[in-house]
Amino acid sequence: MMLSNKVIYIRNLDNCPPSYLEDPARREFFEIVWLQGEEALHEPQHAFQTLRGDWVYLIPPYRVHQLNKAGKKGVLISFKRELMEGDLKEFLLDVFRMFNIQGEFSCLQMNKQSSEGLTAVFELLLEEYNKEKQQLTMLKALLKVFLLKLIQLKEEHFTKQDINEKRIYEFMLLLEMNYLGERTAEFYAGNLGLSAKRLNQILKEKLNKTAMQLIHDRVLLEAKRQIIHSENTIKEIAFNLGFKDRSYFSRFFKQHSGQTPQEFQTGVKNHVQQHENTLIN
Repeated sequence: MMLSNKVIYIRNLDNCPPSYLEDPARREFFEIVWLQGEEALHEPQHAFQTLRGDWVYLIPPYRVHQLNKAGKKGVLISFKRELMEGDLKEFLLDVFRMFNIQGEFSCLQMNKQSSEGLTAVFELLLEEYNKEKQQLTMLKALLKVFLLKLIQLKEEHFTKQDINEKRIYEFMLLLEMNYLGERTAEFYAGNLGLSAKRLNQILKEKLNKTAMQLIHDRVLLEAKRQIIHSENTIKEIAFNLGFKDRSYFSRFFKQHSGQTPQEFQTGVKNHVQQHENTLIN
């Protein structure tokens, strides 16, 4: 099985071969991990009615983390961005936001009604996927309906939250679009119609972090991603991220991760050699 020859890949989680997990082309795919009747793979930041149920994890391409899904019941849907080419920009932007809103991965909890609606579309998608002669047009259409249902679920989730939850959602969107060029709390607060002090109060209450801490977290995440997945040198990565020189970048990286960029790079290489399908911190 070679992912480089595919634009979509669907499997049950309990039947996902090592060849998929180890395939270098995997990093180019969006991944939807749909746990069914399982405990969450992460520690939710918000209070849920139950931690056991249906969870949908949305993992964008080129991310540092791999969620440990071993032994879990559910399905995996992986697809390349090119499968969505030709769609309206508004839809593509909604998909991008949905996958990137919470950082390393996004997570949605499903209730019974939403799970049933998603299952109906998934069964049609799986039926087409399993045909000997797949019709790409049909696969694209069914995947789009599946994604639209997830977008609708995401919007319903945030609509039900209080006003400060919505502000956090808007802050995370702004951060995703601007973190490479804007790294002050005042910029984000101003775009949200808040003072920097009020924004920090909201973020501390909900996420236990300040705006600057979240900005630094996002820059650090991108630094880790580039160290792992790009062929650039540490100096080139520092320049790409807007640092004036390599030494300043190295101090920033060590201050916020406890390691130098070189130590992190060496540690990841060793980790990949020793583990499969684990969460890399």
